[in-house]
Amino acid sequence: MGIDTSRQFLPLKIAILTVSDTRTAATDKSGDTLQARAEEAGHSVVERRIVSDDRDRLVRCLEEWIAREDVDVVITTGGTGVTGRDITPEAVHAVGEKHIPGFGELFRWQSYEKIRTSTIQSRATAVVAKGTYIFALPGSTGACKDAWDGILKDQLDVRHRPCNFAELIPRLREK
Repeated sequence: MGIDTSRQFLPLKIAILTVSDTRTAATDKSGDTLQARAEEAGHSVVERRIVSDDRDRLVRCLEEWIAREDVDVVITTGGTGVTGRDITPEAVHAVGEKHIPGFGELFRWQSYEKIRTSTIQSRATAVVAKGTYIFALPGSTGACKDAWDGILKDQLDVRHRPCNFAELIPRLREK
């Protein structure tokens, strides 16, 4: 298991969305972390935005991105907690067609190793929507590093064995 070097790497087109009422381009360290890791892995970040914790605005942004041919993957950071303003999972599920429950389960399992029971406050989630993957991560830089390094780096690499999300992209829109 691992990377099959006999296969050619296929870069994906990724959009990164920070969900926050307070972050700016200058203070968006989680978005910076995700962009740096995606680009270091060889992927292309086609767009990056910051949207306030407003469900309707978030849904509109997600709908726009999943309709685009140049977006394979959307990664959100922020808004996955349990407070009143944390609405990212609800927005992601509103546009999602197929839920990927194992993503949130695996994220919390690996997070438990670092932050113990505090991981239960995370509602990290993932869906497929109109042939596009959407991964919703917590807003902390550490959580973004953990999710990328522990899950997304491999699952978004078509060379990863025994299987990965990247190799399924051409078939996601099949009926």
